[in-house]
Amino acid sequence: VQLVESGGGLVQTGGSLRLSCTASGFTLDEYKIGWFRQAPGKEREGVACITNRNGGTYYADSVKDRFTISRDSAKNTVYLQMNSLKPEDTANYYCSAFGFRRGQGTQVTVSS
Repeated sequence: VQLVESGGGLVQTGGSLRLSCTASGFTLDEYKIGWFRQAPGKEREGVACITNRNGGTYYADSVKDRFTISRDSAKNTVYLQMNSLKPEDTANYYCSAFGFRRGQGTQVTVSS
């Protein structure tokens, strides 16, 4: 039973990345899923989440209109599409099935 993130990397300011959060051993649709990030020396920040009931989405003000969270039930995966990336988006991003599991994270680095 685990969550595995992928899709991080190095990108220039203004670029895009799509992060994936894939579950094994359980069904993501049964959980509210959140993406979080943490940069060295900074507090953890909740970036986005998607509910398990009606698929409602919520975003931090810092990423609103730039990031999009979505589900692919067939692939048991939640995505975080990140556009118009900024250097301040640099962090380790991880996903969490609320109250159940979290992944190890994937590093996103945005160069200026």
